Amino acid sequence: MAPRKQLTPEEETLCVNTVRMLGADQPTAGKSGHPGAPMGCAPMAHTLFGKVMNFNPSNPHWTNRDRFVLSNGHACALQYSMLHLTGYDLPIEELKTFRQWGSKCPGHPENFATPGVEVSTGPLGQGLSNAVGLAIGEAHLAATFNKPGHKIVDHYTYVICGDGCLQEGVTSEASSLAGHLGLGKLIVLYDDNLITIDGHTDISFTEDVAKRYEAYGWHVQIVADGNYDFEAIHQAVLRAKQITDKPSLIKIRTIIGLGSKIENTHGVHGAPLKPDDSEAIRAKYGLKNEAFYVPDIAREYYDQRVIGAAKEAEWNAKFQAYAAAFPADAAEYNRRFKGQYPANWKAAFPKYTPQDKGLATRQFSEKALNAAASVFPELIGGSADLTSSNLTQLTMSGDFQKNTPIGRYIRFGVREHAMAAISNGLFAHGGLRPFCATFYNFIGYALGAVRVSALSQFGVLYIATHDSIFLGEDGPTHQPIEMTASLRAMPNMYLYRPADGNEVSGAYITALENPSQTSVLTFTRQAVPNLHGSSAEAVAKGGYVLQHIVNGALDMAFAGKPDLTIVATGSEVGLAIDAAKLLKNVAVRIVSMPCRDIFDKQPASYKKDVFISGVPTLSVEAAATFGWRDYSHAQFGLDRFGASASIAQLMEHFGFNDKTVAAEAQKLLDYYRGRQAPCLFDVPDRHVVKEGHH
Repeated sequence: MAPRKQLTPEEETLCVNTVRMLGADQPTAGKSGHPGAPMGCAPMAHTLFGKVMNFNPSNPHWTNRDRFVLSNGHACALQYSMLHLTGYDLPIEELKTFRQWGSKCPGHPENFATPGVEVSTGPLGQGLSNAVGLAIGEAHLAATFNKPGHKIVDHYTYVICGDGCLQEGVTSEASSLAGHLGLGKLIVLYDDNLITIDGHTDISFTEDVAKRYEAYGWHVQIVADGNYDFEAIHQAVLRAKQITDKPSLIKIRTIIGLGSKIENTHGVHGAPLKPDDSEAIRAKYGLKNEAFYVPDIAREYYDQRVIGAAKEAEWNAKFQAYAAAFPADAAEYNRRFKGQYPANWKAAFPKYTPQDKGLATRQFSEKALNAAASVFPELIGGSADLTSSNLTQLTMSGDFQKNTPIGRYIRFGVREHAMAAISNGLFAHGGLRPFCATFYNFIGYALGAVRVSALSQFGVLYIATHDSIFLGEDGPTHQPIEMTASLRAMPNMYLYRPADGNEVSGAYITALENPSQTSVLTFTRQAVPNLHGSSAEAVAKGGYVLQHIVNGALDMAFAGKPDLTIVATGSEVGLAIDAAKLLKNVAVRIVSMPCRDIFDKQPASYKKDVFISGVPTLSVEAAATFGWRDYSHAQFGLDRFGASASIAQLMEHFGFNDKTVAAEAQKLLDYYRGRQAPCLFDVPDRHVVKEGHH
């Protein structure tokens, strides 16, 4: 394999200046964007893409590639420049469409839009936290698959981040955990330019970042001149690679917008350069006065297609030798990275009858999660210090720790936001399927990263227990009310609230077989019975007819038109059944809706089979009623915060008992007596844009 080309100092400066100017030209072409950071960070990108990283632009999904994350995603023009120059499928014409409709160069990096982008960044701090997940993924898979003399998982995760990333709380959480875990293949280049949108960092950010990261257990270096001392950056990265027991932070002092008339000010951060400024910079940089100009030496130097293909070919030869020596392991490695499912995997999940003992759905979840982990060795995750409450311990595996990276259970600590962001990195790595857990209400702490999961099409499993006011005495700070409506409103988010053991199994199965969908699986603290008519398979429809109660008694053979439909989710399905049994001379259809997001996507014909035209419908859910008017004529819910009390007191005070719900159902029947309730689905189509991404 040919070595990387050696540049003279003059040639290297010209190459870096080319990168600087490409980073400035894109915001100019797009009439918006951030030129300052791409210009200042160009030497870092030059070092990583030109000298250090192993990747193949012709195959962005090579499993043993080094991973690169631009955490300060507003500097995306820098990443697009390097992806173009190194030979990814990102022609110069795409750079000229920066931030425009349909461009492969959107305003912040998007993993689904641009080849070579690992994770979607933009919300500051997410990228660095994702990178911790990428590094955990590498460490775990290396421990799982590598054998003496056969190191097939052996790559680094590199990050460029800025002052804003390090001010965000999520990076503090993630960096603390990374230090604890000793992630030696995580290397972060910190663009210390002392400028944020509001001005100089001395107005709000004066801590000693280097000492903070040393306290986290990181190896820290400082490069005093990140503008012109390219070799200092290179040597710092090489030294970081030699530190195998700690993640590395390289603090690199730069000038934002270097070369501009407004360099080193917040004015160069987030607006295109003026034409005369760009012209003067090109002259200063020794470049033609031509937008998107790339001199031959830069194009030749950065093109990694031949080198990258050779590196992947070298790895492929190693993998072939590995496969010959360890065929079962090689087959498992390939299965995971291809996203293939084990044979008969659904059979592992438990099934229940109404005679089986009722449990809290979090207890059913414990059984289902471990069933999943037994057939999916790629399932990895943990809890934010709530293992004994979330019931997420994996019985067949130990902890992932610094000295036991083969473990599949991650102790995230009290770090909900980082837990979610790290899980995104684990999914992005490939070969793994992450889950993470907390109390349902504290999904709100993690919502920034949860939203990025959905946007990125990452099939992270969020396990959320204590799913309603019925967690009891902990009170309204812990009781979710609006969280359900918030998540249902999120595109590509699938919220599951199963009613019994079968629906819990179905929720896991449906979530697992849709790897591009983000799922939140919510579970009760209190026990619920196993129900007649429940089905794991029916969860895939989102909602279904569970049973009929006719004149106060269960009638599984009923085939007539009901007088009333009660639709409910989770623990309230059992409540709906109990309430229906109090209604005399009435046929009540019970509809269980374990995932309204899936039901929303069912054809109108199926919806009309479930919710029969003319039949009054009451929805029952111990959460905000927002959104239920689509599927009910009357709503029984909770549009206020909860309270600290026992479950029995809460049920009595808020009316979540059979008598109160039955009374509300009777009111609805009386209201529509002698006339048909309007069909819920015979309404004009709303103008809602649902096509396109997700």
